[in-house]
Amino acid sequence: MTYDDLHPYLTECAAEAARVARGVPADRLTDPTHCPDWDVRALVNHWVLYTSHGLEHRALRKQLPEELTARDFTAEPDWAEAYAAQLDRAVAAWADPAVWEGEVDLGMAKMPAVEIASMIIKETAVHGWDVATATGQEFHVSDGAARLVLDVVEKHGDIYRQYDGFADPVPVPEDAPVFERALAASGRDPRQRAQVDH
Repeated sequence: MTYDDLHPYLTECAAEAARVARGVPADRLTDPTHCPDWDVRALVNHWVLYTSHGLEHRALRKQLPEELTARDFTAEPDWAEAYAAQLDRAVAAWADPAVWEGEVDLGMAKMPAVEIASMIIKETAVHGWDVATATGQEFHVSDGAARLVLDVVEKHGDIYRQYDGFADPVPVPEDAPVFERALAASGRDPRQRAQVDH
């Protein structure tokens, strides 16, 4: 996978994440999610931190400052618009093909920039689905983006499970849509439709 393959999926998933964020009602931030021990607020803060600020910092080859990792982004009434703006900055930072070359220092290890970008696209889509499902919405991805997410989940699934990022895979039919297979491989039940009741 190269810049030409991946940047369109990065742009697509960021735009969908911004749309879903704008649809999160303020009175649902304390609702539970299917992510153990995380309410919607905790889930959204994780999503915002790594898929927008983290995404930009990886492109710039900078570490995330502690101030950001401790911030409650949802405490701001316009957090969704701020997230959308930060996503735009992050996507723009990856618009230079040169950023996709070489490695990114994560502090504890180095990984190829292409791998990092792929994993953050996965984070954007999978946690976007988590947020959408918890707040009565849906997260839409193209077949191409879904295939990328599935590839990342299958390639790195064991590592995510070591750190409790994924649960055990959920069985789904072999002919299930690609994004549903990706969600299932990450330990999510894609049949868990959005809960619109409150």
